[in-house]
Amino acid sequence: MEVKTYSATCQRVGNWWAVSVPELKGVHTQARRLDQVAAMTREAIALMLGVDPATIEVEVHPESPGPVAEALHAPQAAREAGEKAERATESAVRALLRDGYTVRDAGALLGLSPQRISQIAARGRATSRSAAA
Repeated sequence: MEVKTYSATCQRVGNWWAVSVPELKGVHTQARRLDQVAAMTREAIALMLGVDPATIEVEVHPESPGPVAEALHAPQAAREAGEKAERATESAVRALLRDGYTVRDAGALLGLSPQRISQIAARGRATSRSAAA
């Protein structure tokens, strides 16, 4: 069974999300919440094309007016910075432990608890094992 992916562009209109599918002229729907958009769109596409909804994948693309888009940018940038910092911390922990530093010394150098160093080290070992499998 081949799955086809469609885009769902949606805009907030009052208390609803107005949804359209650019690839399929005339396919429109609405949803109360953003987490309902994919399911509602999948049903609308399936009805329009006469196909099984299981053969449809939907990528949701919410559009926000300027002030809202700007307000969403700061938290997204902070998440990305946090993820970058987490990767750098993991790399530093691996390097310190590989070079023979104790968990306590690595924690003191990085300003983290020994427990956190152990968690990071364990996650790194689990990732290494799954990559080797």
